[in-house]
Amino acid sequence: MKEVIQGAVEDLTNGQPCVLATVVRTKGSTPQKAGAMLLVREDGSGVGTLGGGCVEGDIWFAAKEILRQNGGPEFKDYYLNEDIAARDGLVCGGTMYFYLEPLQGAADFLPIGNEIVEAYDGGQPVSLATVVNTKEGGPALGAKLLLRVDGSVSGTLGSAELDAKAIEIAEKVAEVGSNEAFSTADGAEVFVEGFTTPPTLVMVGGGHVGKATADLAHSLGYRVHLVDDRPEFCNEERFPYAEERVVATYDKWAEQLDLNVNTFVVVATRGHRYDDMALESALRTRARYIGVLGSRRKTIMIFRRLLAQGVPLDRIKQVYAPIGLNIGALEPEELAVSIMSEIIMVRRGGDGGQMQMGEWYVDRAASLAEGAAENSPEPTPETTVEV
Repeated sequence: MKEVIQGAVEDLTNGQPCVLATVVRTKGSTPQKAGAMLLVREDGSGVGTLGGGCVEGDIWFAAKEILRQNGGPEFKDYYLNEDIAARDGLVCGGTMYFYLEPLQGAADFLPIGNEIVEAYDGGQPVSLATVVNTKEGGPALGAKLLLRVDGSVSGTLGSAELDAKAIEIAEKVAEVGSNEAFSTADGAEVFVEGFTTPPTLVMVGGGHVGKATADLAHSLGYRVHLVDDRPEFCNEERFPYAEERVVATYDKWAEQLDLNVNTFVVVATRGHRYDDMALESALRTRARYIGVLGSRRKTIMIFRRLLAQGVPLDRIKQVYAPIGLNIGALEPEELAVSIMSEIIMVRRGGDGGQMQMGEWYVDRAASLAEGAAENSPEPTPETTVEV
C-alpha cells in the first residue's frame, strides 16, 4: 500500500484534500481483507483498491460526500449479500468494515505518512494505531499512536491503558507488516497496522531452481537478493531485477546482507556440502522463514551436523525442510511454485490445504436445485392456431 500512503503525502504537501478509506476488519468471504486501502481525491481520481464492484463504488461515493461536505471521519460496514454477489461477480456472505478519514487540514498525518513511506523504503519499521470506531464517552474517533521499533512513540489514543494495549500489538505487527484490530470494553475499535519494507526473498543458489524461484518471487512483488559463490550464476545479466547480488562463500553470505524479520531465505545450492554451510549461515539471520531444498535423507544429515555443532534444537525445528508444498512438482518452474506457495502460506497465515468443497456442499447444491425445480410453476402450454 506504499503508493496509497505516498499519494496521501503528496496531496497533503500540495494542499489537496483527500480521503483515505481502509478495510479495518472483515468477516466471511470478502474481495479484500483488512489493510486494503483506497485514496479518493477531490477531482475524483484515486489510488489503491478495496476490491472493486459496488463495494468500492459506494465507499468512493461516501468519500466524495465527506469531501463535498467537509465532513469528519466515518466508520462503515458493508454486507455482501447474494444480490450484490450476482451483480458484481463477488463472493457472498461476508461483511467488510471500513474507516474513512478525511486528511485535508490534517497536519498531524503528514509526518506520520512520511515515516510510513520511509519504512517502506527501508527505514525502521513503524506501526500506526487508530481509533476507527467509538461510542459516546469513548476515545476520540481518529486518535492515533505511532510506534517505532526503537520503542519511541508519538501521539496517544486517549488513555495510558489503551496506549499500552495498542503498543503490545504494534510491537508484533511492525516488522512483518501485518495488522490486527481489537475492541475495548466500552465498544471502541482500534486498528493497528505495521509498515515495513516489502517481503524480501534471499535466494541462496543461482542455479535452475534458484533462477525460477527468484523470477517468480520478483513477479509477486518480493524484493530479491541473490547469493552464489560463482560469478557466472550471480550477475546482473542473469538476475537484472535483484536488489543485491552477493558473490561469497556459502558460510559467509549472511555477513554481507542486513536482513530484517520480513525476509524469506531459500537455500538451494549445487550440493549437500554447500547447503550445509548456507543453512548454518542463514540460521544466524533474523529471517522469519528459512527453507532448504532437498530430500529428507539429505536434510537429516545436515540437521545432525548442525546439532553436533551446538545449534539449538528449537532453532533447527524452525527450518522448512524439505521445502515447499506437496503439489507433485518436478521441473524447476514447478518447484518454484511449490516453494513460493509455502512462503505465501507462512506470510499470509494459510494452512496449505485444498480449497475444494467436500461432497456435502455439492449434494446440498443439488438438493436446493431440485427443490427449486419442484416449487417452480408449471409452464403454460403454447396455443396453436391452425389456419
